[in-house]
Amino acid sequence: MQLQFDKYQGTGNDFILIDNRDGAISLSVNQIAFLCDRRFGIGADGLMLLENAEGYDFRMVYYNADGNESTMCGNGGRCIVAFAKKLGIIDNHTSFVAIDGLHTATVNNDDTISLQMQDVKEVLYADGYTELNTGSPHYVMFVDDINTTDVFNTGRNIRNSERYQPKGINVNFVQRLANDSIHVRTYERGVEDETYSCGTGVTAAAIAASNNITGQISTNIKTPGGNLQVSFEKKDANNMVNVILRGPATYVYSGKIAVKEL
Repeated sequence: MQLQFDKYQGTGNDFILIDNRDGAISLSVNQIAFLCDRRFGIGADGLMLLENAEGYDFRMVYYNADGNESTMCGNGGRCIVAFAKKLGIIDNHTSFVAIDGLHTATVNNDDTISLQMQDVKEVLYADGYTELNTGSPHYVMFVDDINTTDVFNTGRNIRNSERYQPKGINVNFVQRLANDSIHVRTYERGVEDETYSCGTGVTAAAIAASNNITGQISTNIKTPGGNLQVSFEKKDANNMVNVILRGPATYVYSGKIAVKEL
C-alpha cells in the first residue's frame, strides 16, 4: 500500500498526518508503529488521521508512536488544525472533535494556533506532586534544576508504577522561572521517552503552577522544543475553564511511503 502523508511539528513534538476523509485507510498497531519508527519508517512521536465528522469540520484520531490509539494531544491538535487549513477544509477558525470531545481553534496572524482544551474539573494536590487530566492524564513534579533532572529514568519509573497501571501516566518535571514563566520537560507514555514538548503536559504544568491564585491566568512556558503559552480562568482549585494552548504548528514535508502488512 502506498500511503500519502504530511509531517508537522509543534515545538519539536512531531507527527505524521494523513487525510482519511474517504475512510479508505485502516492501519494496524504494527503499521503505525513502523511509520513512527525513526530508523525504519518516517519517524514521529505520533500519527493522526483526519476524518469526516458530522456537525464538525473534521475528526482527529490520534495514535501514539507505539501504534495504540491514545488520548488527546495538544501539540497534535494544533498541527492537525494547520493540516486542515492546508487541505482547504477550514480558514482561520475551526471546531473539530477528538477522543475527549469538542475543540475549537484559531489560526492567529503570527501563524501560531490557539487551541481550546477541555475544562479541568478535578485536581489532586498531593505531597510532592500534582495529578490532573487535561485531555490526557498527567503527573506534575516541581524540581529545583530541570537541566540536571533524570527525566527518562524518573519519568519511566513513575509512569510504570503500580498506582497508574494498566494505562500509565505522563510525567512532567517543572522548574519555576522569572516573571511567572516555567520550564517543562515531559516523559510521555506511548512514546516511552522524553519528547521535545507535550501540549497537554504544559497545560497541566501551568495549572499546577498557579498555586492559590484565582482569576485569569496566563503562563509562558519553555520546553526543549520551543515556547508555548497557556491561559485559563481559574474559578477555584478544582475548576479551570476557557483553557487555551497557544503555540506554533509547522509544516515539515510531504511524501509517500510503502506500507506492508505487518
